Amino acid sequence: MASIMEGPLSKWTNVMKGWQYRWFVLDYNAGLLSYYTSKDKMMRGSRRGCVRLRGAVIGIDDEDDSTFTITVDQKTFHFQARDADEREKWIHALEGTILRHTLQLREAETGLVPSVQDFDKKLSEADAYRQILIDQLKLFDEKIKDCKEDESRRKIENLKETTCSMVESIKHCIVLLQIAKDQSNEQQHANGLISTINPVDGIFQPTLDTPVDDGTMPTQNTLPTGSVPSGPSSGMASPSHMPLPSHSVPDFSYSSSEDEFYDADEFYQNTTSPKHCIDPSGSQAASNEALKRPDTTESLNSSMSNGTTDADQFENDDRDDEGEGESVEEHKSVIMHLLSQVRLGMDLTKVVLPTFILERRSLLEMYADFFAHPDLFVSIAEQEEARERMVQVVKWYMSAFHAGRKGSVAKKPYNPILGEVFYCHWDLPTETEEPPPPTQETVSEGPVPWSSTNSVCFVAEQVSHHPPISAFYAECLNRKIQFNAHIWTKSKFLGMSIGVHNIGQGCVSCLEHDEHYILTFPNGYGRSILTVPWVELGGECNISCSKSGFSANIVFHTKPFYGGKKHRITAEIFSPNDKKSFCSIEGEWNGVMYAKWATGENTVFIDTRNIGIIKKKVRKAEDQLEYESRRLWRDVTLNLKLKDIDSATEAKHSLEEKQRGEARERKENEQQWETRLFHEDGEVWVYDEPLLKRYNSQGGH
Repeated sequence: MASIMEGPLSKWTNVMKGWQYRWFVLDYNAGLLSYYTSKDKMMRGSRRGCVRLRGAVIGIDDEDDSTFTITVDQKTFHFQARDADEREKWIHALEGTILRHTLQLREAETGLVPSVQDFDKKLSEADAYRQILIDQLKLFDEKIKDCKEDESRRKIENLKETTCSMVESIKHCIVLLQIAKDQSNEQQHANGLISTINPVDGIFQPTLDTPVDDGTMPTQNTLPTGSVPSGPSSGMASPSHMPLPSHSVPDFSYSSSEDEFYDADEFYQNTTSPKHCIDPSGSQAASNEALKRPDTTESLNSSMSNGTTDADQFENDDRDDEGEGESVEEHKSVIMHLLSQVRLGMDLTKVVLPTFILERRSLLEMYADFFAHPDLFVSIAEQEEARERMVQVVKWYMSAFHAGRKGSVAKKPYNPILGEVFYCHWDLPTETEEPPPPTQETVSEGPVPWSSTNSVCFVAEQVSHHPPISAFYAECLNRKIQFNAHIWTKSKFLGMSIGVHNIGQGCVSCLEHDEHYILTFPNGYGRSILTVPWVELGGECNISCSKSGFSANIVFHTKPFYGGKKHRITAEIFSPNDKKSFCSIEGEWNGVMYAKWATGENTVFIDTRNIGIIKKKVRKAEDQLEYESRRLWRDVTLNLKLKDIDSATEAKHSLEEKQRGEARERKENEQQWETRLFHEDGEVWVYDEPLLKRYNSQGGH
């Protein structure tokens, strides 16, 4: 990697409200990305602006392979490369520069400056690892030669290719470290700390004791006209432009116009207030009030009463006291350490996230929030016409996402462990204001036998760990309607965001009409992960009924950085064989959605702010099975409520270690995991005893 990289990129400017061509120069040694209106202006030293890379974070867009962002000094700069390959080259160079200068900052702050002996030791270790990988490459060649199966050979070749890349990366790092060591031996900072940085307008210049072409010795902060960068980096690719007047690395990133950069409101919406103030060096300056919430010592599971009222049998939703507007500033150093271990585009399935960002409930329980409006769900079966049933399916579907996020702060549910299950039910609201009778008829069969025949019952199970697949099922016996689904989550690191791709499908079945509505799920994005995280949904989803021929397309729009609203959703509902929709819907999935009908009528389709969320009912933890979610995770949940992060982490680790031990034991005994409530049928996971099966066995009654 050269000490300097340069080339064209487009940069978004708010002044022009569009992309503008710029010539960029990345100085690895200075930790600076400078930009100019043209290459000619760069040679004249007319810098338009610069981005200081120490402590910066790169972000990418999951739906656009040419753009990327750099966030630093409370500003977010947006860039566009010509294509994915060019973006990859810039990101690779930028990541290396950011890592180097961020590590230097940490060393300076902690005083942990490595000695020359430590340096040499690490170089030797790196070279030893490189040699081990080279030896492994020889083994790959032998295995490829002996391999008879095409599929196995392809896998080995892929592994060999990855290992070759690793060897090249290590070799590349060793060269850079050796260069840095050589430079550090020649340069001593005034305070005794080693420094290799001597930038001039973002361009590395020769050291002060390096002779220049005219035989003179340059003095501090001056360079003779006509000199060319040389010294330790000579022989590496560098731009052949005129040297420029000397500047130190600026304290802040800047543009020629303070309106030129795009300051991401979502990312810094709270950082300018006294509660969430971050200084340019990235140190924490948050006030105590912002970091404190009233502690609670309330026990999660009060002792079981001998009575039989709802209050005695069931727990309340324990997320009612989740904090609003809470920041992760208190744990920023942990987050930054985590981010330093991952790379853009990396699959996060196996990455262990810090305990303090957990949501105090399992992902299986979060899926239950699809039925926070059980009345909308069962009303599908009540519609007389197929067209109205499709409209009602769309209405229930579009209302099913807002309840999953009670607060404005996004947190991550617990990753369910293999075999974990979650049961709950909802009592449907009655038309009168009188409460339901205390002794309602209970179901004799079904997923939740302690519920009534007029309840919506729900059960979920983690049916696979690698890949992580959750299956869930809901039904209402009286209305003859059921829902079966599975979701496989695949997480990806996007820099400032985490993307969660939801792979799978669901099926709403109206038994009396023999209709099945197949639907898919949107992707989720955790935005602003360094300050106040928030959830965004994105992607195109479909709903279709093969029997009636009705269908719907639903699009969850991610917010563009230049204008646009958050949480926007649009939908079109189609009659059989029609290319033009009879109903168009738009609005916010967590707000109001409006419908425009083919007749020209405009109506409110759903107003999620004014439809009440019905609370689910869950048995108390002491009445649950050992592997039910709330009982399984209760030590983690309790300690998170008490803000005892260490104990919560220990309890979580204990659960995970138990799961790993059981997996090893099954492997040693050559046993396969057997699911509890669901089975795989082709590419879908199906509940073992669905209402449809029981309904058909009773002759449709």
